[in-house]
Amino acid sequence: MTATAAAPARPCLLALDTATEVVHLALVVGEEVRALAVEGGAQASSSTLPALQKLLADAGLAWSQLDAIAFGRGPGAFTGLRTACSLAQGLALAADCPVISLDTLMAVAEDARQADPSVWAEGDTLWVAQDARMGELYVAAYRWLGTHWQADTDPGLWALGVARERWDDGAAGAARRRIAGNALLAHPATFEGLSAASWPQAAPRGAALAALATRAWSRGEVVDAALALPLYVRDKVAQTTAERLAARRG
Repeated sequence: MTATAAAPARPCLLALDTATEVVHLALVVGEEVRALAVEGGAQASSSTLPALQKLLADAGLAWSQLDAIAFGRGPGAFTGLRTACSLAQGLALAADCPVISLDTLMAVAEDARQADPSVWAEGDTLWVAQDARMGELYVAAYRWLGTHWQADTDPGLWALGVARERWDDGAAGAARRRIAGNALLAHPATFEGLSAASWPQAAPRGAALAALATRAWSRGEVVDAALALPLYVRDKVAQTTAERLAARRG
């Protein structure tokens, strides 16, 4: 299912991302954006729907008025990705509207750009590194094209040491490199000296989700709810007891 020529230019879109420890939500009504963040993690499945209902109620809107529902497909926490996808599918089916799949790491990139819009020029590249736990990172690179982001690499799963192996290219390389994401806070030693500019607080916040969803809508990037899928880049989702004990000893 794709947007048609008759699709509204000023859409009503709902967006959610539950890939991290915080649930980020947004409601787009034309040019207006309402963003909300609530507790995620184990609470995501119970906190997200009431928060979405609040966004709509505060705007005086009904579910039937939505043109599409966007969700962060990942990468991120396994349970969180399943929550976002299933919620988006169920709500879209009930509202009889399509779904927009968003790249969670690209949302982190957009959040970093929104934090400092004046420092970005067309062609600038940003690496996003999110903590994947278990000694690993979710990583991807994005290029800013002046009006939108383009993925330079597909999201991947890196062991902690890979970042330094690939990026330890001296002062000249660090001066050119920009990195965003919570991995900078979770593993500071891993990234020390590897970039001249960083956005450790960047996250898939509501305003960033709204921007990505609006751009995707304008390009007709919508799918039938039944075709929406999470993006998993890790097959193994938990450590064994022995691995957890070894990590604590380390």
